[in-house]
Amino acid sequence: MRDVVTAPGAPRRRDASLPRGVYALAAGTFLMGTSEFVVAGLLPEIADDFGVSTAGAGLSITVFAVGMIIGAPGMALLTLRVPQRWTLTLALLVFAVGHLAVALTSSFMVLLFARFISALVTGAFWAVAAVVGARIAPPGRSSQALGVVLGGGMLANVLGVPVGAFGGQATGWRGPFWALAVLALVLALVMARVRLDQPAQLPVSVLPPPRVSVRAELSALRSVRIWLALAVCACVNAGVLGLYSFISPLLTDQVALTPSAVPVALLLFGLAASIGSVLGGRAGDRRPLRTPAVTATVSLLACAGIWAASAATSPATSSGLSAATSSTVLVLVFFTVLGLTGFSANPVLIGLIVRFGQPASVLPSAMATAVFNVGTAAGTAVIGSVLSSGRGIIAAPAVATLFAVSVSIPLIALIVVERRGAPRRSGHSTSGRDDTSSRGPVTARASERD
Repeated sequence: MRDVVTAPGAPRRRDASLPRGVYALAAGTFLMGTSEFVVAGLLPEIADDFGVSTAGAGLSITVFAVGMIIGAPGMALLTLRVPQRWTLTLALLVFAVGHLAVALTSSFMVLLFARFISALVTGAFWAVAAVVGARIAPPGRSSQALGVVLGGGMLANVLGVPVGAFGGQATGWRGPFWALAVLALVLALVMARVRLDQPAQLPVSVLPPPRVSVRAELSALRSVRIWLALAVCACVNAGVLGLYSFISPLLTDQVALTPSAVPVALLLFGLAASIGSVLGGRAGDRRPLRTPAVTATVSLLACAGIWAASAATSPATSSGLSAATSSTVLVLVFFTVLGLTGFSANPVLIGLIVRFGQPASVLPSAMATAVFNVGTAAGTAVIGSVLSSGRGIIAAPAVATLFAVSVSIPLIALIVVERRGAPRRSGHSTSGRDDTSSRGPVTARASERD
């Protein structure tokens, strides 16, 4: 990897703040995260408009997930030789057109196709945004930058989805899609102009063009460390988002909260997840292996706590009103803690995956995006299957706890492989820290393809 090239006589950068490009990328993940989940709050309206069942309308969520799984690695390879700035810009433009099609169509099949195309470019945007966000960050702050970029997706759960659902109820379900289309067009103009390189570097035009190839990208997947990190991502999302998907019936049927309390619980989870993503990114720059270990342990305790506290609210086990109330509060507290730690290691894990995949620049990040969606699909499918067998809603936190336990298997293996390989890569024994690079899990690249 080339060293950063500094223009002769140019002052060294002392400002440690993140570049504005990082926040533009976060705005993109916010819009796309909103689009992915806002449909869940509009399913009845969509079903009535197109004359399909609610379950049929749910296909608009399914095709988006499939599009993300295919789009992240597939589109990343197809756009490998396209300047990353234009990949991001074009993704936003296609995203806008897809949402215009949804807002205008009277055909449910067209809606599904438009959702699928939007998901394809969403996968490409997320994959490239992670690479660019890490690259343009100041030295030693790549995980923090990733935390901000991914935090845009977390903020979608806190702000975008509730506002979109409310707007859809007030103006019709097509309203949020009109808004997302317009905002994506505006952000595409911003993305075409925002600076996506480090100020201390020479202009892009005087840097040697990067050498990229599909073979080099695919060769990165031979790394055992990448697959272990991807397995960690899948297990984390299976447990956290599997439980998140079924939290509403758990709170209303098992914990006996009123339906109006569910949005409050989701808001607390979303706020905690946004904070955790940023804090996890900062911690990961210093301890990229210890941070996932700590957050996975706390998430396991949170899932187990939700399971135990939910069971304690059952009429068969509750000893009275005060005990049930205490258990209900504990469920909400543990659920908020799960939001804080459940996704806080994601920017660190993506940073590790990108570093493990070097010199490949995009496919490792794209695989991470795809595997996140695979984990989500697996978690919801397993929990849904268990519930269908008549186990009861209390099975949701029980299965989530098992997924949380499974995180330890690939995570411990990754730590062992990384520690054994560190002395060979550095040429000398490590000093005991789990960070093998003082610059964080992703080293800033000297060149930029924009």
